[in-house]
Amino acid sequence: MTMKLLDGKIALITGASRGIGRGIALKFAEQGANIAFSYLSSVEKGMELEKELQAFGVRAKGYRADAADFKASEELVNMVIADFGTIDVLVNNAGITRDALLMRMSEQQWDEVINSNLKSVFNFTKAVQKPMLKQRKGSIINISSVVGIQGNAGQSNYAASKAGIIGFTKSIALELGSRNIRCNAIAPGFIETEMTAALDAKVVEGWRENVPLKRGGTSEDVANAVAFLASDMSAYITGQVLNVCGGMLT
Repeated sequence: MTMKLLDGKIALITGASRGIGRGIALKFAEQGANIAFSYLSSVEKGMELEKELQAFGVRAKGYRADAADFKASEELVNMVIADFGTIDVLVNNAGITRDALLMRMSEQQWDEVINSNLKSVFNFTKAVQKPMLKQRKGSIINISSVVGIQGNAGQSNYAASKAGIIGFTKSIALELGSRNIRCNAIAPGFIETEMTAALDAKVVEGWRENVPLKRGGTSEDVANAVAFLASDMSAYITGQVLNVCGGMLT
C-alpha cells in the first residue's frame, strides 16, 4: 500500500464544481485527501462532483455558498469544521471574469470581479486561520493568473484581482510563517477548460502557438502543482508564486 501524497488531509476548495477547481478536487481525492468544497450556481455539477470524489474512497461534501460574502464564508468554514473536524489545506479557487475594455467597463463589472476573485480570498483565509493556528500547521494555496503578473487588455478588473491575490499571498506567508502555516499562489497560463471551449478555434490555436510547450494546459496540470503545494513535500516553500504556463512567462 503506497502512501498517497495527501493521505488523510482535510482540504477545502472554493469554486470546485467545474474547470480548474474540479480538476484540483479530483486530484486531491486521488491523492487521499478528504474534501469539502463550495460552489455557487452549478448545483447539479456540485452534487455530481460529491459522488465522483466519494468513489475514490474519501469523505467529500459540497456546500453551496457565495465566496464573495464574508459572513457566508465564515459560516461555511464553521460547517466544514463541524463536519470534518479541522482544515489542513485551503485552496482559494473561486473566481469569475467580466471582460471589457476600461472604456466600456461598468462599476458593477469591476466590483463583481474584485469581490468574487479577491475578497473571497480574504474571506476564506481569515476564516481558516483559527483552526490552522490551533493545530500549528496548514497550507493555503491561492489561484492567481499569469494575467495578474503581466496584465491583459480587456481584463483590467481580472488582472487587478489576480495581482491583488499575489500581494495578499506574500503578506499572509510573512504573518503566519512562524506558526508553520504556509501560503503560496499558483499562476496558471492558458488552460483549456469549459470557458475556453466556447472560443473560436483559430483564436485558441493562436494561443497554443505562443506557448513554448506548444499546447494549452489542462486543469490536471494546474492540479498537480496545487497538490504539491498542499503536500508535506513543499514544507519549506511559502510566499511563492508558481507559474503553470508552459513557459509563456519566462
